[in-house]
Amino acid sequence: MAYEVPFSVPAWTYDQALGRLHQALHFGIQPMLESVEDMLVEAGDPDLAFDCVQIAGTNGKTSTARYTAAILAGEGLRTALYTSPELVDMNERMEVAGAPVSRESFARGIAVAATAAERVNARRSAIGARPYDITEFDLLTVGALVAFAEAGVDVCVLECGMGGRWDATSAARSIRSVAVTGIGLDHMRILGDTLEKIAGEKAAIIKRGRTCVLGVGTATPDTMEDVFLEQCVREGVTPTLLRPDNLDDAAGELHPGVPRAHEDLPHASYLVTRRPGRIGGALVLDVQTLRATYREVAALKPTYQAANVACAVALAEDYLGRPLDERALADSVVSCPTPGRFDVRRADPLVLVDACHNPQSVETFLTAVRQVHADVCSRPTLLCAVLADKDVEGIVGLLAPEFPRVVCAQTSSPRALAAGELARAFERAGVEPLATCPTITEALALITARGEECVACGSITTAGEVSALLS
Repeated sequence: MAYEVPFSVPAWTYDQALGRLHQALHFGIQPMLESVEDMLVEAGDPDLAFDCVQIAGTNGKTSTARYTAAILAGEGLRTALYTSPELVDMNERMEVAGAPVSRESFARGIAVAATAAERVNARRSAIGARPYDITEFDLLTVGALVAFAEAGVDVCVLECGMGGRWDATSAARSIRSVAVTGIGLDHMRILGDTLEKIAGEKAAIIKRGRTCVLGVGTATPDTMEDVFLEQCVREGVTPTLLRPDNLDDAAGELHPGVPRAHEDLPHASYLVTRRPGRIGGALVLDVQTLRATYREVAALKPTYQAANVACAVALAEDYLGRPLDERALADSVVSCPTPGRFDVRRADPLVLVDACHNPQSVETFLTAVRQVHADVCSRPTLLCAVLADKDVEGIVGLLAPEFPRVVCAQTSSPRALAAGELARAFERAGVEPLATCPTITEALALITARGEECVACGSITTAGEVSALLS
C-alpha cells in the first residue's frame, strides 16, 4: 500500500535527530510494546506498507539478518534491513537496497517518530493517562519503519535489539516469518539468568500464522530447545530445525549436548565442504532444505558464518514459500558484507575487528582464529576493550591464552570497563598485558608503531571505534 505521513513533520537535520535520540537515552529500556504500537498507528501505519521478517538470538542474528536481506534482494525484492547497534554512524542501522539510508532520510524518519510520540502522549495526558516513556530504540524502530515505507520497499528484515517479547521490532504488524539463531548468557539482568529464561523471551516472536526457523544454537541443551518447541505447539507453528551434518561445523554455536533428531519435524541442514585456510579465504558449504539442495555456496568468511548463511537460506525460502534461484543465491551470499564480524579493516599491517562481546561469541570467534592461525605465537597482538556490564572474567578467561601479546584499552562508551580494571583481569588470568591505554586511539597507534598485526575485539563498541579510525 502507498504510505503517507498523516501530519506535518519538522525538517530536522541529522544532528538534530541524533540530539533527540540522545535525549531519550535516560529512559533506558522499557519492557512494553504499547508505546511503539500507538506510535505506528499515529504515524499512519508504516509497518503495513511492506512485509517483515524478524530475527532474534544472542549471537549470529546480525549476520543472519544481513544474509537474509541479501538473499531476498537477489530474488528481486526491494529489501530493507534494520540492525543494531551501528559500528560508526547511526544511520547504518537502516539500510535500503544494501546501503545505509541517507542522513536526510534518517533524520526525517526520527522526526516523524518523535512527532508521533508527542501526539500520542499529548492525547494520553488529555485523558489523565500517564505519558509513555519513549526510549531511543522506540524512536529508532518507528523511524526506520517510516523510512522504509517512504522508500517503497517490498520486505524488511528486522533484527531484534534485545530479547523478543518486548522488543520494539515486535510491534510491527506485518511479520510473516521469524528465526531464532541461538541463545547465550547475555543481558541477564533484563532477560533472565538462565538459558531457558532467555529462550522464553526470544521464543515470544514465534506466533500463529508465521513461519519459523530454529537455528543451530537453539538445539542444545534439551531444556532450552523445549522452550522453543513448546511455544511452537502453543501457537500452532511447525518450525524448521536447522542442523549441521557434521557437529564440528557448528563449533562454538552449540552448547554441550547432542541435538535430538525430532524426526516428526521438518529439517534444513548444511555441510561445510571447504574451510578457509587464511584470513579472507573461502568458506564453501552445501545447504539442504525441504525444497532444494544448494551446492557450493561460498563466502569469504570464517567457518562460523556457515550456520548463519544456512539459517538465512531456510528463512528466505520459508518467507517466499518456494526454492531460491541458485545462481542468485551464490552471488548474494559471496557479496554480502558483515561489518564488524571477522572484518579486515586494514591489510598492512593487518587490523581485524570482531564484535564478539560475551563468552559464547568469543568462543565462536576463537574457533575461526585457530583455523587460520594454529600457532598462538604467530597470531597478531590482541587489542581488547570490554563493557563493564558484561561477563568480563568469562571473556578474558577465553582470550588470555589465545594471543601472544595483549594491549588493554577503554572505549568511549559510558558502560566501558576502565582499561586498568581490564588489565587486572588479564593478570588474574595469567597474562601480563603489553600495555594499558586509556583510549582505543592510543592502543591502535601503539600497536601500529610497533609494526605489529592487530586483532581488536571485546565489544561492539571496540569494533566500531577501530573501524572508525581506519575508515
